[in-house]
Amino acid sequence: MNKRSISVLLFAVIVLLSGCDPSAQDPNVTLSENQQDPIEALEVTSDVDRSQFSYKETFYVPIYSDIYTDRDNRKVLLSATLSVRNTTLKKSLYINKIDYYDTDGALVKSYLSKPIELSAMATLNYIVEKEEDKGGSGANFIIEVEGVDETVRPVIEAVMIGNFSNKGFAFSTEGTPVIH
Repeated sequence: MNKRSISVLLFAVIVLLSGCDPSAQDPNVTLSENQQDPIEALEVTSDVDRSQFSYKETFYVPIYSDIYTDRDNRKVLLSATLSVRNTTLKKSLYINKIDYYDTDGALVKSYLSKPIELSAMATLNYIVEKEEDKGGSGANFIIEVEGVDETVRPVIEAVMIGNFSNKGFAFSTEGTPVIH
């Protein structure tokens, strides 16, 4: 092979391999300002003194990976955006767990390896793509949060969108505290 053929082949291999990078296709990365996973960007990197924390709560957030549209039982896949909002003006909210479960209650994925800090008035949005259908119609998130006091209670919602034929639809769900 001559040098030109080798250069073209090397270029083609690089282009093909760059297309295989999952983070390049992840909407959570491509739609973020810093081209970084929003959860990883918020990971706590230093020790947090939790001895002053008096608020800790776990939330159940329904997510619909799919729904049925008509009497023919056609299943339509949905994309979902999980939104966790810190509603305080001056205090951080800490998120210790974001776990995704399927319809049968089996753990599909744990999204956190470390706690994350959501600063005052900040929002974490995380997209579950339409093609991720492991959750099923009864999918859900379990989210554990904590902070200095009950004023850091978050607003947690999910927005699902989809389309079928020439119809588009969207709906939302709210996080509900889990009674232990």
